Amino acid sequence: MLPIILASTSPRRIELLSHAGYQVITRSPGVDEIEIKGESPSKMVVRLALEKASAVQQTIEKDEYKKVLIIAADTTVVAPNGKKVLGKPKNEKEAQKMLSTLAGATHTVLTGYCILQSEKGKVTKRLTKVVTSRVTMRKLSKNLIQGYVTTGEPMDKAGAYGAQGIGMTLIEKIQGSYTNVVGLPMAQLIQDLEKIFKAYPSWVD
Repeated sequence: MLPIILASTSPRRIELLSHAGYQVITRSPGVDEIEIKGESPSKMVVRLALEKASAVQQTIEKDEYKKVLIIAADTTVVAPNGKKVLGKPKNEKEAQKMLSTLAGATHTVLTGYCILQSEKGKVTKRLTKVVTSRVTMRKLSKNLIQGYVTTGEPMDKAGAYGAQGIGMTLIEKIQGSYTNVVGLPMAQLIQDLEKIFKAYPSWVD
């Protein structure tokens, strides 16, 4: 199997790839996740995924790998109105406000991912894609929102909740990929790794 670098230090993405049968090397891309005025959420997540992958690719020494794959992703939550992007909350008050916005409604989760193939320091193949999931939250009381925020779980997550943690108790329904909501749409990603880059999980002969 080709060596794979994950342009992320997210424990959730590392765990998803590991459980799927991919052992990855992790590198922090060091990219600021900045919104551009007028940019659609889908274009934003693709741009950021590409920026992350490219940033890591540029750190690879010419002779470090003969051939390597780089995977990067960016996940964002779009409010029920379909317009406002809900990133990671800056403080507990903002987290409470985000959760109040999502409570009892259906919102969209977008993950853009990028796979780069690098040979001797040069990009030889590139793919980007966006995957969409729809998440319906149950009605949430102020006390429930406050209690969840005080756990600290929402503070490093887009939309102020984690579908793989305590936040699963807030979710009524998911339409589409569950792992996309966690941060990496595994079925779609693995299909691209297999078909386009011939990179198979360890359990496939």
